[in-house]
Parts: sequence; C-alpha cells; structure tokens
Amino acid sequence: MGRTGRFMASADSNNLAYAVRAVVLVVLVAVLGVIVWHEAPPELFDPGWIEDFLKRAGWLAPLIYMFLRVIAIVVTVVPNAPLDIAGGMLFGPFWGTVYALLGSEAGAIVCFLLARQLGREAITRLLHREITFSNRLARRQLAYIVLFARLEPVFSFALVSYGAGLTRMSLRSFALSTLIGMTPGTIILNYYGKSFFTGGILLQISLGLALVVLLFVVPVWIKRKNPWGWYDKLM
Repeated sequence: MGRTGRFMASADSNNLAYAVRAVVLVVLVAVLGVIVWHEAPPELFDPGWIEDFLKRAGWLAPLIYMFLRVIAIVVTVVPNAPLDIAGGMLFGPFWGTVYALLGSEAGAIVCFLLARQLGREAITRLLHREITFSNRLARRQLAYIVLFARLEPVFSFALVSYGAGLTRMSLRSFALSTLIGMTPGTIILNYYGKSFFTGGILLQISLGLALVVLLFVVPVWIKRKNPWGWYDKLM
C-alpha cells in the first residue's frame, strides 16, 4: 500500500473512532435527558427545591453542588441561574460563589477537552449547529472572545466551551479567560440569591439593576461596537 493509501486508511480509522465516540456520547445524553424529562419532579428547576435537596446531603452538599454544575454545562439539563441562586441561599454569597466558580470551571474544561478529542465534525453533529470559532484567529483574539462570552450569560456556556476546544487555543488560556469572565456574573447571582430573601429593598434594587446592566446593556454595546468581530463569532 502506497503512502496515499495508508494516509486514507488512517483518516478513515480516525473518522470511525470519532463517530463511535460521538454516538456513545449522544446516546448517554439522550438517555439522561429522557430520564430527567419523564421522571424528574416539576420543581427540578426551582432554586428552593435544589436548596432543600442539598441541605439533606450534609457535608457532601458542596461536592454534589459542584457536580450538578458540571452536568448543567456538559449535558445542559439543569440551567445555571437557579444553581447560582440556590448556592447563594444555601452556602452564603462567598462560599456559594466559590463552589459555583469551581463547578463551572470544571464543566467548561470538560467541554473543551471533549471537543479537542472528538473534533469539529462530531461536535457539530452533537450540537446540531455549526461552530464558528476559527483557527484563523490569533490566540489573543480567541482569549478575548471567551472572556467576553463569559461576561455575558446570554451566550451559551457549553457552546463557547466546545467551540474553543476546536481551536488552537491552549487549555491554560481558556481556563483563565473563563474564570475571569464568569466571576462578576457569578458573584452577582449568588449575592442576589442570598439577599433576595434576607437583604433590604435597596440592596435588592441595586443587584437587580446590576443584572439588567450585565444582561442587556453590555450585550447591546458589544453588538453595536462589535470589537474585532467578537459578536459575529459568538452568535
């Protein structure tokens, strides 16, 4: 067999391996999604239910909470916002923020490594949409894209993580950009979750305005200014 034949055989083998991994991952996600859809109580996405469940877990509560965050990102079964609010109510603003950041960072890294292992074609089929992240962008640009995406909860946390894994961006740069970018929003949501029931009206209004700025004002600015084409890469 010539060099060309060996190369084609190797490529076919790699494509088959990627396809098998993608199928296994899709099946696992589908099974878990069906179980949650049919068996989970309606209160699953209620922060109060999550808080009660974690209270009964005792000393394992922080580990379970962080694991739920990883699942929420990789499988996108549980939304992040209720987990942030529940973390603030249960662990307090400080530790709720710490546990939320650790869990979200771990989930983002899992998505990043899955994308790097499976490849663009498998991830595109898994997510049912084209990933617009490109290796033509400089690494510094990629880092800024991830940073700004983490600042804005309107962008899919998982999609950005999978997309970054398909580029030449280093894991260290991705992890650092993710941690820095998601910290402000995580702090606000955790403090809002705690103060919503215990804080004064002035604090509630202040945190509410901060959420409005984070969710609406900054995205509008990014869309209008579109620095380095970031908005087009993220949407």
